[in-house]
Amino acid sequence: MFTGIIKSVGSISALVQGEQQMRLSIDAGTLPLTDVKLGDSIAVSGPCLTVTSLNGTVFTVDVSPETLAHTSLGRLTVGSRVNLEKALSLADRLGGHLVSGHVDGVGEVQVRETREDYVYFRIRAPRSIARYIAHKGSICVEGVSLTVNGVEDCGFELLLIPHTLRETTLGELVAGSPVNLEVDLIARYLERMMLPRIEADKPA
Repeated sequence: MFTGIIKSVGSISALVQGEQQMRLSIDAGTLPLTDVKLGDSIAVSGPCLTVTSLNGTVFTVDVSPETLAHTSLGRLTVGSRVNLEKALSLADRLGGHLVSGHVDGVGEVQVRETREDYVYFRIRAPRSIARYIAHKGSICVEGVSLTVNGVEDCGFELLLIPHTLRETTLGELVAGSPVNLEVDLIARYLERMMLPRIEADKPA
């Protein structure tokens, strides 16, 4: 599990593209790796990936065909910057919200506007997950825990302060940028719990 509070912005130092999967070597930047072991999980711009090797400040992960098909990681190139967060420990503060690192879909930035001391974004989510996004609810965008400021059909709005833009890769987003989205776990569990009642209330 993760919190969606980014600890470092890293960069892709090497990339090996296979027939169906991809291997990424990532320079962790300011993220300390001294407590990371082989097999540990690190969220890389949203998706939870398993560390397969360590060398100083660089760690390597393998990206499966499933992850490539349902995230934006396949668009990464050498030099691309990525948001990084190590898995949550029981002693950590939950500064964001509970995040699984399992991306639900890839959205697209529709609008970016600078407004006074913040930046307004409108992002279109896949219709299959739009119903889980609620006004004032939580959503994870590129691994970052954010509050939804407005919802209309499949689009949702974000208001990002300079600190968030500076400390994550979200400041690099422009209209047309793809973004990894993970909806709030609570919304999914609520739907699952309500399904039996909904089915029971359907006319025979």
